[in-house]
Amino acid sequence: MKRLFVAIKIHPSETYTIVFKQILSSLSHERIKWVDPSNMHLTLKFLGETDETKIPEITHVLQKAVANSKPFSLQIADAGIFGSRYDPKVIWFGIKKHPELEKLAKDIFIGLQSCNWQPDRQNFVPHLTIGRIKEIKDKPLFQQIISRFRTIEIQNEIVTEFILYESILKREGPQYIAISRFAL
Repeated sequence: MKRLFVAIKIHPSETYTIVFKQILSSLSHERIKWVDPSNMHLTLKFLGETDETKIPEITHVLQKAVANSKPFSLQIADAGIFGSRYDPKVIWFGIKKHPELEKLAKDIFIGLQSCNWQPDRQNFVPHLTIGRIKEIKDKPLFQQIISRFRTIEIQNEIVTEFILYESILKREGPQYIAISRFAL
């Protein structure tokens, strides 16, 4: 079994790094597991624990999805949280809507469904997880800090490929191994 996901690799710009470090230092007093910027990616589909014998079938579906796609530019902007104001779970950077991204994600979902992959319970909400919240001691201050970054331009990312990754969970953080690359 391999823990798999399909994603677009993000290459953090100088602005991304500056904004990320500002948020991290502003919230250094809270218990948050920060995502290493070198591991940053936009998840298109999390497959989870997958039998290795399914990888050729998954690869075939992804090859079909890429055949109908072309390179595009992602606009990374804004910051926010998932969860409630009183029980936040994740801090994220947003991805502005783009028809080519929506089409690519839809083609992947439909292709995987035809292989008996269960659809996600939630709609596709493109975002970059930058931190997973363990505990917030000062929720009003946390909300005040996050609100400073709610509307901010971070970077543009030219997307020319997506990747089928294996995720190996380690104590020091996840390790991502590219299994297959799919050029747009």
